[in-house]
Amino acid sequence: MEIPKGTIKEHTIKSNELGEEILLLIYLPANFSPLYKYSLLIAQDGRDYFQLGKISRLADEYLFNREIENLIIVGIPYKDVDDRRRKYHPDGDQHQQYIRFLAHELVPFLDHEFPTYHMGSTRALIGDSLGATVSLMTALQYPYSFGKVLLQSPYVNEKVMEMVNNFTETELLEIYHIVGNLETEVQTTNGETSDFLSLNRKLSSIFTDKSFTYFYDEFNGDHTWTYWQPDLKRALKLMF
Repeated sequence: MEIPKGTIKEHTIKSNELGEEILLLIYLPANFSPLYKYSLLIAQDGRDYFQLGKISRLADEYLFNREIENLIIVGIPYKDVDDRRRKYHPDGDQHQQYIRFLAHELVPFLDHEFPTYHMGSTRALIGDSLGATVSLMTALQYPYSFGKVLLQSPYVNEKVMEMVNNFTETELLEIYHIVGNLETEVQTTNGETSDFLSLNRKLSSIFTDKSFTYFYDEFNGDHTWTYWQPDLKRALKLMF
């Protein structure tokens, strides 16, 4: 039997925090109805998650087989590498504004437009590399707005680890975290190489020590969609 496909619509919202129009790619399930309630998954690197991650195809299958709860997926594409770094990197000059956009502008918009639960525990953030970093930092700043975060090979520095160390409301956050065992010399956007594996192991030990609801795994591979894409099967099932 052919699995019915959901729809992906483009929508633009004005962000006062960022002073620009932000494009959204909004996936609604095939059987979408305002009579149901929906959880939210908000993806940084939004176009990548739909095109390279094939996340909508996966959602179609899981929703059809009733293997996950009702879910709306919202992808936020970046304009270019520079735009991505400015918003996602902990030292980016629009980093805080982007986090406030997610919490103060995007969430109220989605809650107004769609039949969502209006609860942090039903909203998740996902991203890869720097997209994972800004997802984590947003959830740490706004745990009542975002109760779940899915991290695929996050960029980790002292600022990230310090923020996790200082976080006290661990009962509010559920974390899914993966990294590749070959991610020892990852080329970052500023041309340097970084040992993602060692830094993610350090981050993982902090998560574990602080007793978050937490899943961690190291896959056999490097810092590419070749490995993040198949991992989404497990990620969606575990978190939804």
